[in-house]
Amino acid sequence: MKIYHNEMKIRLAEIIIRKSFRYRENPPFTLASGRTSNYYFNCKPTTLDPEGMNLIGNIIFDMLEDSKVTATGGLTLGADPIANAISVISYQRGRPIKSFIVRKEVKAHGTKSKIEGNVKEGERVAILDDVITTGGSTIAAIEKAQDYGLVIDRVITLIDREEGGKENIEKSVSNVYSVFTRTEIMDLYGGKSSHE
Repeated sequence: MKIYHNEMKIRLAEIIIRKSFRYRENPPFTLASGRTSNYYFNCKPTTLDPEGMNLIGNIIFDMLEDSKVTATGGLTLGADPIANAISVISYQRGRPIKSFIVRKEVKAHGTKSKIEGNVKEGERVAILDDVITTGGSTIAAIEKAQDYGLVIDRVITLIDREEGGKENIEKSVSNVYSVFTRTEIMDLYGGKSSHE
C-alpha cells in the first residue's frame, strides 16, 4: 500500500500545483490573517475535484489507519469536502468514518448546534483543514468540537504553510499532521519548467 500511497501523493501534488497554487512577486497576495505572501493556496479547486477528492480520501484514510477515530470534520468550508471524501473512501474500504461540519456561526433557529452530523459526545475525532497558516480557524474548530464533547485525537491538514500554525495548534492538540508542507509543494513547483 505504501508504494501506491506515494504514487497518489505525487499525483495529488501535481493537481495542487496546477489547480490550487499561485506564485507572484508583485503585488503579493493578502492572506486571511492579514499577512502578505508571494504564494497562495486556494485548495477548493483540488478538494472539490473528483480525482482530487479520491486521492485526498485515500491518503488521509491511510493516515487514520492506526487510530480509533470514528469521524472527521472541521470548520466549514475548507474541511467539508475533505471530510466527505474520507467518509466515502472509508466506507468503500470497509472501515466507515463519519463526516461532520463545524459551523462558523450558530443558526438562530432549529437545534442551534455548532456541530452538524451524526456525531455524539465522547466520540474520538480528527479535525481537518485545507490549509494551516496561523492555525486560527483550526483552533476555532477544535474549541467548538471540544465544547460539543468530542475528543480530538489529531489534526490533519492538506497543506501546512509552515508559518507557525502547526506549533499554535500543538498547544491544544499534540498530534498535528499534514499531507504536504509548503516546502514540499514549492520544491515540486520549482522543478516544473513551465510553472503551470
